[in-house]
Amino acid sequence: MTTDDTAAAHGAGPLPSPWRSRLFRLFFTARSASLLADGMLMVSVTTSVLGSGFGATGVGYALAAWMAPIVLLILFGGVLADRFTPQLMMVGADAVRVVAMLVMAGLFAAGGVRLWQIMALMAVSGAATAMFQPGLASIVPRVADDIQRANALLRISESMATLIGPGLAGFLVAYGDRAVSFLVIAVAYAVSAGGLLPLRGLAAERDESDDPMWRRLATGWHEFRSRTWLWGVISLWAVYGLFVFGPSLPLGAALLTEQHGATGYGWIASADGLGTIVGGLLGMRVRPRRPLVAGVGAMFFFALNPLAPALGWNFAVTAVTGMIAGCGFAFWGVMWATSVQSHVPLAVLSRVSAYDIAGSIMVIPLGRALAGPVADDFGADRVLLFSSAVSFLLLGAMLCVPAIRRLRRRDRPADAPLLRDERSAPAETTAP
Repeated sequence: MTTDDTAAAHGAGPLPSPWRSRLFRLFFTARSASLLADGMLMVSVTTSVLGSGFGATGVGYALAAWMAPIVLLILFGGVLADRFTPQLMMVGADAVRVVAMLVMAGLFAAGGVRLWQIMALMAVSGAATAMFQPGLASIVPRVADDIQRANALLRISESMATLIGPGLAGFLVAYGDRAVSFLVIAVAYAVSAGGLLPLRGLAAERDESDDPMWRRLATGWHEFRSRTWLWGVISLWAVYGLFVFGPSLPLGAALLTEQHGATGYGWIASADGLGTIVGGLLGMRVRPRRPLVAGVGAMFFFALNPLAPALGWNFAVTAVTGMIAGCGFAFWGVMWATSVQSHVPLAVLSRVSAYDIAGSIMVIPLGRALAGPVADDFGADRVLLFSSAVSFLLLGAMLCVPAIRRLRRRDRPADAPLLRDERSAPAETTAP
């Protein structure tokens, strides 16, 4: 029985499409703009730092300056989002990122930019991102009745931004000016803030308690660890990030470029992006009773990602496996996001999401940093074969955890009543 069947059985009828919600359309526009800016940022920074003569070391410092505040502050971002509402924190974060990118554009336009200036602005942008990210999960149930379909649409938007953003940034840097690329990023963040501003009516969920920061963090931790399926997935996912996600990108890119050339690698990366779009489309239609089981099953295909360059498969096979791997990863993302958003109360969802994000990303930079030295000792192909094997083992371990295997789908969290049809109503009167 699908979700729509379940809703009909209770006399509610099928859940309406997220597109019918004015709130979701605003949020989707805002999220798409911020994803485009994020997709452009890494390429703009990398090419600009290299073009300014700071070399690969400078690129590493700049990207580390952006990532470090995210890792350090993400938990506090979750607390503040639950305290002051996600919308307020996200609009504020976008405003800070707009200013940081405008200053960056001004520095490159004026010439003579220093590496420490780039690092400082990237750190400010990273801190703002830490305030922005935790609130995303708790906004989705507030703006759409059909959470799974909304997450699938957002996943498709993310895939499109991943395809378009880097190319657009590269084009602007190559044929325009480095300052122009940062100016466009600032505009995209401004569009994000503009789309989020009308969602101020969602502020009714604000936490008005006077608990200190540490107690709020402790409450989020209690909610996180009280759900075995949640911390079980994240614990294994952290190991996955260290041994699979970490090495796969740098070593896979190096081997694929060596085997198929830069152009061939570009097409393979595009095939992976196409696969994520297909996975998002499947996430809109396929509604399994046990979403995590289905998501983990799809993630088994991701093990093909490091396997293809390790075994030196030909271009056609590698492109097809890349598309299948991307599809599996995107479908898992929809199942996971929907499970978290539908099983965790809205009042603590931002804090729980912050623990989710922190556990998921914290060790990936370490995995990438160790990938090169380990590959020098054992060979990149052997490291990627190991990554593929670890992927199978960890996904199998997830299915062995009863709480993960038995988690059943739920349409919405218990404290999120269904929205009424508000295609023309103002946001303030339609918030749950």
